[in-house]
Amino acid sequence: MSRPIRATVSLSALRHNLGVARRHAPHARTMAVIKANGYGHGMLRVAKALETADGFAVLNLAEAIALREAGFRQDILLLEGFFSADEVSLLIQHGLSTVIHAQWQIDALTQTPVSSPIQVWIKINTGMNRLGFQPEDFPTALQSLQQMGAQVTLMTHFSRADEKNCITEPLALFNTITLELPLPRSLSNSAAILNYPAAHGDWVRPGIMLYGASPMSHQSASALGLKPAMTFFSELIAIRDISAGTEVGYGGSFRAPCAMHIGTVACGYADGYPRHAPTGTPVLIDGQRSRIIGRVSMDMLTVDLSAIPDTRIGSPVTLWGKDLPVDEVATAAGTISYELLCAVAARVPMSEIE
Repeated sequence: MSRPIRATVSLSALRHNLGVARRHAPHARTMAVIKANGYGHGMLRVAKALETADGFAVLNLAEAIALREAGFRQDILLLEGFFSADEVSLLIQHGLSTVIHAQWQIDALTQTPVSSPIQVWIKINTGMNRLGFQPEDFPTALQSLQQMGAQVTLMTHFSRADEKNCITEPLALFNTITLELPLPRSLSNSAAILNYPAAHGDWVRPGIMLYGASPMSHQSASALGLKPAMTFFSELIAIRDISAGTEVGYGGSFRAPCAMHIGTVACGYADGYPRHAPTGTPVLIDGQRSRIIGRVSMDMLTVDLSAIPDTRIGSPVTLWGKDLPVDEVATAAGTISYELLCAVAARVPMSEIE
């Protein structure tokens, strides 16, 4: 018999969340971000659920080609562009779009013969300082791309769109740099879609919101009308009573303040649950809120059953998802929902539900 840990992905929740993005940006096309294996949900599964999206954004050629081979004909964008010149021919062969953020990429395109215009998204650095052309270098880069006949979309990425009143300067910079250029624009990730209508442009790029998590620490997913796509489950595999002063788990990091009823759950950091999640991180047991205690180990974690006396071996445990927001678990563990969702291990069986 296999371990009881598993995850489900709700296709209807994914579709619902795409609808939320579209309602916030009704005049823009939607480039659904499904990189990192669909934020841990399964890239092809997510693409199937979001088949009405205008395009899909992925990290690399392998992901893009997998989508093409699965029959998806939408625009497919490489969000970090290609990584070497020898990838350009495959990019063209499969009809993919690519972000261009550096001169060497333009040089590689120039040296590759093309039979039809290539679709490029030129990235301008407006303050993130990861990728993108500096404002002073942008005109020359754009001119080079247009001279080779590329079809160009203008793009930037905000570093603080999840905060209030924090894109004024980068948005003004982008608008000044691109003033009077009759080209499509893409500026908004999930946070900007929800917070800054003035930055929607022609293409929006929803990511984390598609999966039912909030891109803002000050506003919950449910308040934004989002539904969790993934629910991460397991079961109790052991139950015991301990006396006051008893240590629990590696290093004895938890010491029982009184007599306690505790349980062991089949889930650990090798399954993707964060090892650094402290005592007090919430879980649901038989649908009732409780907490983990002690240190998370590779394959197991321990929970407090003191207020849930009727539990049994096999009682269901929700680690995050329906009725327990992944954002809440992430906050307790000192991280973000993106990391938790992307970290679910390949050994965890994952299935889709409607």
